[in-house]
This record gives sequence, structure tokens and C-alpha cells, in this order.
Amino acid sequence: MGVTVELPRALQPYAHGESVVVLDEPCASVAEALAALEEYWPGVVDLVLTEQREVRQHVNVFVGDENIRFLDGLATPVPPGSTITILAAVSGG
Repeated sequence: MGVTVELPRALQPYAHGESVVVLDEPCASVAEALAALEEYWPGVVDLVLTEQREVRQHVNVFVGDENIRFLDGLATPVPPGSTITILAAVSGG
């Protein structure tokens, strides 16, 4: 059972219009899932992670309903069958 990655509209052009990508390979962590996603769509991951391989400030990554910023970051476990959702953070005032 793979991991599903849901992409926001802003990243879909970098994944040939796909809003959902299913990763068939096992991924123990968010970092591994993003590395697998990068094999298919490197442009997506370039916009999610900095050059230092950290989640960009204005991007939120969730495993299920939990924001990885409040868990173990990129080391957050990804059980088989999980959904990772990538969202642009909303800011302003």
C-alpha cells in the first residue's frame, strides 16, 4: 500500500497537472516520501524544500491531519496508506 501526496493548485503545473500522486515505494518518513516524489516531479520538491532540505517557510506539510512542524518535521513517520498534503501557508493581515 503506497503513500498518497496531495498537491495544491500552485504545484500542479510542476506535476503535469496532477493533483494527487501515489507513491508505490515504501516511505518510512516525510523526507523519504519527498525524495520519492522528487524522482517523478523534481520541480514540485524544489518549491517545497529549501536548498538546505528544510520545508520552506510558507509551505505546510501534513501527514493525515497533523502538521509536521508540530511533529518530527521531515522525520515524521509515514505509515503505509497515509496521505501527505502539501499546502501553501496563508499569511497577511
